[in-house]
Amino acid sequence: MSFYEQDRQKKRRTTEEGDYVDTSKPSAFFKPTQGREWTVSVAVAGSVLSTCRRDDQRMNIVSRIARALGVFGVDEIVVFDDSPMDSRPAHIDPKAYSGDIDPCGYIDHLLQYMEMPPFMRRYLLGLHPNLKAAGLAASLDLPSHPHQADWLPYCEGVTTADKPPNGSGTLVSVGRKDPVSITHDVPPNTRITLAMDENDPSKGEPVDPATPRTEGGYYWGYNVRQAKSLTAVFEECAYPDGYDLSIGTSERGLPIPDVFTEKKLKHTSFNHLLIVFGGPRGLEYAAENDPSLLEMGIIRGRTKELFDHWVNILPGQGSRTIRTEEAIYIGLSGLRRVWENR
Repeated sequence: MSFYEQDRQKKRRTTEEGDYVDTSKPSAFFKPTQGREWTVSVAVAGSVLSTCRRDDQRMNIVSRIARALGVFGVDEIVVFDDSPMDSRPAHIDPKAYSGDIDPCGYIDHLLQYMEMPPFMRRYLLGLHPNLKAAGLAASLDLPSHPHQADWLPYCEGVTTADKPPNGSGTLVSVGRKDPVSITHDVPPNTRITLAMDENDPSKGEPVDPATPRTEGGYYWGYNVRQAKSLTAVFEECAYPDGYDLSIGTSERGLPIPDVFTEKKLKHTSFNHLLIVFGGPRGLEYAAENDPSLLEMGIIRGRTKELFDHWVNILPGQGSRTIRTEEAIYIGLSGLRRVWENR
């Protein structure tokens, strides 16, 4: 028996009914059940990069954060500045590398790059010094990232300058061999979300970017925004009614099982959930550097008053510190039970 045949034999598995299962390919693809209006947001401090000295180190941290957002289906990521006001640069050159002087802008740039379907990056982002280590970034492989063999009722595309054969409308590149035509006139190099024609894969219709989630039930990637302070995370919320459930993380908080008992989970509801992670010096450091919170006297031990819940994601940790990118994975793993049964 050849090596190939032996390898294939090892990969052959059967179900309890005796049916063959090919384990050589992943099968745990996202399968929507119904549309959802509720969202999960994560906020992370820009100081997460404060211990980095090289660009590859910065890229590695942002890549891990982006993977966590995709794996746990987070809809929004907010990058907030927790540095002292007098240490922030007065001017930042948008064409220059910013990882060492503007960590929030750098994280924002890379998170947008990773969330964007790979085929459209060259159209919408182009070359930039911040992306020089982008080749080290892990693939997110989101449902919005096209696969040649897959068909979904929605897709992401970038408009081109070409017209459909009938001369009316716009041709949209969707990462496949043939473009999709829409009846609308849209300027070139515009990212749009399309609802595909079930009977004709060459046609689509522009829809709101949230439609795959709200109507189709698909996880469709995350939005990125920056906030100048911890206060701005709440005040500049994109949702009209704000976040109706907020969770702050701290080693001085209560263990997750104590905060969200089985009884409390049954009575926990929300439309827009926010989970906030601090940098190496915690959320208390962010509060101390927030003029609005200083004015209200919300600093140090009172920082927890900003949140509905104040949790410790991993009591009794073995290491002296938990890095923020590690805390995001641990925290989302523990808190996922808050929304997984919705």
